[in-house]
Amino acid sequence: METPTDRIDMKVAARRQLTPEIEEFTLVPSTDMELPKFTPGSHITVETPSGAMRRYSLVNDGTAPTEYVIAVKREAESRGGSSSMHEDAVEGSSLSIEAPLNEFELVDGEKYLLIAGGIGITPIYSMAKYLTKIGKPFEVIYCTRSEEGTAYLEDVRNFGNATIHHDQGDPDDAYDFWDRLEKPGREHIYCCGPAGLMEEIKALTGHWSDERVHFEDFNPIQVVRDNDVAFNVTLADTGQTIEVPADRTILEALRDAGIETVSSCESGTCGTCKCTLVSGDVDHRDMVLMDEEKADHIMICVSRAKSGDLTIDL
Repeated sequence: METPTDRIDMKVAARRQLTPEIEEFTLVPSTDMELPKFTPGSHITVETPSGAMRRYSLVNDGTAPTEYVIAVKREAESRGGSSSMHEDAVEGSSLSIEAPLNEFELVDGEKYLLIAGGIGITPIYSMAKYLTKIGKPFEVIYCTRSEEGTAYLEDVRNFGNATIHHDQGDPDDAYDFWDRLEKPGREHIYCCGPAGLMEEIKALTGHWSDERVHFEDFNPIQVVRDNDVAFNVTLADTGQTIEVPADRTILEALRDAGIETVSSCESGTCGTCKCTLVSGDVDHRDMVLMDEEKADHIMICVSRAKSGDLTIDL
């Protein structure tokens, strides 16, 4: 297994409820140190109180940060990350994080169209504040279910160039993007939100230049699927066998059993949790392994047994 990346010890300095389901967390260093700078669109990976690693966009100014501010939605089908943040990351709690990374970088352009759905507002909000600061023209289209569930509602309204749409959960009342996207323009489009929104924008911008359309997606892989079944994983070095339930990943099952593991993205995209596959038929679901590696390696954050059981070496 690969060595984990360097961590920064932080503590929760403040919490603020943005909506009934979304909490804002202000994190400060546990020791006297200078935090790494970051640019709009950046995220940090947080080791949540449950041990799950989750990525959250930074919403504050990264020019000379003394704190990192994130907003976390409590997911209805939380796998332990968001629920543990809401329940256990109280003021004063210690959290370990990885330094900021940006895979959703703002490119230099004349103007911008920023599209957000739900909690996808976090990187978009950061970008809008930055563009306001440097005087670049932009528009925001922000789609949510209801006003009550809209994080940073007044802040977005105050940009003065924002369209906010609530569909009340009615697909027939969804925002119609076609009029805005029918004719390719000179702006750069940045989109973050639920899979359905991003798929719609990808479809509607098929005639745009790929260089002008940008997406942020922290969960590109469906980790657990409806037809998954339970199986066993045996650890080669100890001989211990762990049951992996149908609704849990290998990584989660090991963590639940008190077995120490290392991970980062937990979405099959970073490679941190790569382990040696000793035996077994694997359903590889990651986006990291080369074809020639799949016979003797496995990403335990997303992949599982295709049939039978597995033996791995941590």
